[in-house]
Amino acid sequence: MSAIGQVPEPESLVADRNSRANNHAVEATGLTKRFGDFTAVDGVSFTVGRGAIFGFLGPNGAGKTTTIRMLLGLLRPTSGTATVLGFDIVRETAQVKQRIGYMSQRFSLYDDLTVEENLNFYGRTYGVRGRDLRQRKAFVLQMAGLEGRERELTRNLSGGWKQRLALGTAIIHQPEMLFLDEPTAGVDPISRRAFWDLLYDLAEGGTTIMVTTHYMDEAEHCQSLAFIQRGRIVAHGSPAGIKEREMRGQVLEVDCEQPEKAIPALREMGVFDEVALYGALVHAVAPDVEALLARIEAVLREAGVGLHTIDIIAPSLEDVFISSVRRAVEGKE
Repeated sequence: MSAIGQVPEPESLVADRNSRANNHAVEATGLTKRFGDFTAVDGVSFTVGRGAIFGFLGPNGAGKTTTIRMLLGLLRPTSGTATVLGFDIVRETAQVKQRIGYMSQRFSLYDDLTVEENLNFYGRTYGVRGRDLRQRKAFVLQMAGLEGRERELTRNLSGGWKQRLALGTAIIHQPEMLFLDEPTAGVDPISRRAFWDLLYDLAEGGTTIMVTTHYMDEAEHCQSLAFIQRGRIVAHGSPAGIKEREMRGQVLEVDCEQPEKAIPALREMGVFDEVALYGALVHAVAPDVEALLARIEAVLREAGVGLHTIDIIAPSLEDVFISSVRRAVEGKE
């Protein structure tokens, strides 16, 4: 009951305040985006915990970037709702933009400016000036390992260093949440590893991070994940939880000399749910591969495949993703 002389708060304001106080940095419910007859994002629902690194995984064209652009307020949803840091992405876009940082697929840097000039430009764009800007630049340069490169033209930086600078420009205003859209695409493995170390440091400092990627190995670095395929969420949870809940059957890993011969031979057996190439190895999935080992070895010998090892292994996230996508597709047919 309200105190004498006070006007009761509207229910919408109470709901907004409660939403801002909860542990979810993002709450999406039935979020949908259509472009004419094409549905790019189809009723996705998920949450992102505050202070977490959330991975949004899927192949190119799956709907990752479209979802991010809706959460950023750059695209208006066709239907559904979402909040970012407790603010509605349609009604309170300005409040969302003040509190987030964004790093796009293509580094949004000015090649004809120096490292420091890029930081000055983005800092002032976000309203950071004077002593605050000097302090934030010093932090970014130290965090990204760019000290001593302040006067270097951005065009002369390697892909890995440009990536670090782009991250620095996205966080120079100390956003509560960071959106990264395919941030490691086209970057060498060593730079990718160093970049993820920076993300861990930011998350430990309280920054919530939502990162889209099609690199399944990067998913292991996230506290929670969502798999998206053809605009739909096909799995959602922690990496361990998704593996336990979504994987059907056992994974057989075959190390052989002629994988191009092994794959059709295994598929012709008609007992596997999936047979695919993983680097130089072959993975095959079936409900009980252990009972098939002797038969598999015989089939490979008959196909003229030189077999090194054959092992039952724990599923990788890529195995689980393929399994989840297959079931989603079969469910729609």
